Amino acid sequence: MSWGTELWDQFENLDKHTQWGIDFMERYAKFVKERLEIEQNYAKQLRNLVKKYCPKRSKEEEPRFTTCLSFYSILNELNDYAGQRELVAEEMGHKVYGELMRYSQDLKAERKHHLQEGRKAQQYLDHCWKLMDNSKKKFERECREAEKSQVTYEKLDNDINATKSEVEKAKSQYYLRTHMADENKNEYAAQLQNFNAEQRKHFNNAIPHIFKNLQDMDERRTVKLGETYRNFAEAERRVIPIISKCLEGMVSAAKAVDERRDSGIVVESFKSGFEPPGDFPFEDFSQNLNRSGSDGTISTSAPRGDGTPGSRPDPRHVMNKTKNKLWPFGTKKPKGPSPEDFSHLPPEQRRKRLQQRIDELQKELQKEVDQRDALNKMKDVYEKNPQLGDPNSLHPKISETICNMEKLRSEIHRNEKWLAEVEGKQSSRGDRRHSADNHHHAPPGRESPEGSYTDDTNQEHHTPHRSQPPPAVPTSEHHEFDDEFDDDDPLPVIGHCKALYSFDGHDEGTLVMAEDEVLYIIEQDKGDGWTRARKQSGEEGYVPTTYVEITMEKNCKGAVTYI
Repeated sequence: MSWGTELWDQFENLDKHTQWGIDFMERYAKFVKERLEIEQNYAKQLRNLVKKYCPKRSKEEEPRFTTCLSFYSILNELNDYAGQRELVAEEMGHKVYGELMRYSQDLKAERKHHLQEGRKAQQYLDHCWKLMDNSKKKFERECREAEKSQVTYEKLDNDINATKSEVEKAKSQYYLRTHMADENKNEYAAQLQNFNAEQRKHFNNAIPHIFKNLQDMDERRTVKLGETYRNFAEAERRVIPIISKCLEGMVSAAKAVDERRDSGIVVESFKSGFEPPGDFPFEDFSQNLNRSGSDGTISTSAPRGDGTPGSRPDPRHVMNKTKNKLWPFGTKKPKGPSPEDFSHLPPEQRRKRLQQRIDELQKELQKEVDQRDALNKMKDVYEKNPQLGDPNSLHPKISETICNMEKLRSEIHRNEKWLAEVEGKQSSRGDRRHSADNHHHAPPGRESPEGSYTDDTNQEHHTPHRSQPPPAVPTSEHHEFDDEFDDDDPLPVIGHCKALYSFDGHDEGTLVMAEDEVLYIIEQDKGDGWTRARKQSGEEGYVPTTYVEITMEKNCKGAVTYI
């Protein structure tokens, strides 16, 4: 249906309709803009949420529980999901909103051009009509004047009193007016013919052509709106597969939660390597009582720990010895910098930390080796082609790299010694536990280095003897380790010390000592200012290294000590 033939007289209404169409397009563009701003804000809020709940620590420090790993996977998927929402906003902004605004400007310019052409055609038709109307009015006026002059002429011609000159003058005026009326008639006829021709051209050619252009413009606007409606939906539909993958990733992360693996990680993270404490011995306080028979008195004495009669173990010593040792972590080291060998950690944790450090040092060493090899290759190239560079300029860097390699090798060796020490102790504990569980007993005087019994006769000559204790140390309780098997495997004595000052030992894990008191050294200062010592009563703890005068034993590491 053509606007030119059906709406030839609706120029003003078409003017209003085309303006409404452009206004509607811009209104839809505004809607799209607000929609994409919602997407942008949504994506921004999602990214902020992910950032808020992402771990602040490094990956090495993060828990390795499947629940944590799955949650972090969900955060990554959500971050990707936010990226897809940003992509939706970008597509809507570029292919819908931007396209609509550019097209709207083009439509405004085109509409203005067509309407100007229509108004010009209308103005020209109005001009032709005015010319025709003026000629018509003039012709009408001249006809009335001619009629008046005719009446005047006829009146004078019939008047007997009128002079001949008056009659001739009236006649002449009548002829003049009649002639002018004929001329205006011809002019009016020409203007009328011209106006009718222009009017036919206007309504049959000009207006239909202009209205056809307006119709085409409006239909193109309608098509563009349909395309942008589709693009509006396609912008989101295109990301649905990726969003589905993000959601599938979240479901996969949920399925990856493994309660048994998490339980194993707890064991791996917190396993100390210590053995559980053994049973407390029965303390028979009635052994000193004299029991009466029929006519005699029988005295009994407690057997020694080696199976021979002897003095009874002092129960107070046993209580003091086992005090605060029901659990390996019952005594904590005073707060301070962690020692380099991680000796403040339980054996299993210490082993893991040392192994981790060794692996890190090995990686750093490999980097230095690769750098050295690269520098040597570059040096060879410079020596063969001096124009490329001076080989001597690489000597400082090569020397620095070699120095770094030596430092790293030394550090690795030191940590490997500590690791071997930890693994050796753990193996020794396992052997002792196995021996104790099988009830293997050795004859007196053949004890293992840390006080447990063994059947290995070859070990006797491997056990170095302790040097004589300091004169100030009483020897009345040498039987203690023979009488009692310590479930906590007490550390061997490696020296003794004399207190220069008194120490109150308020902190947990410290040991109270009086001035001039003599203590046994069981662990040296690892660089943190604390030395681990043992009292004659068996109580252990840490004392400030600067408070004591230390004397170390020779060949005492791992030796059996009798007090």
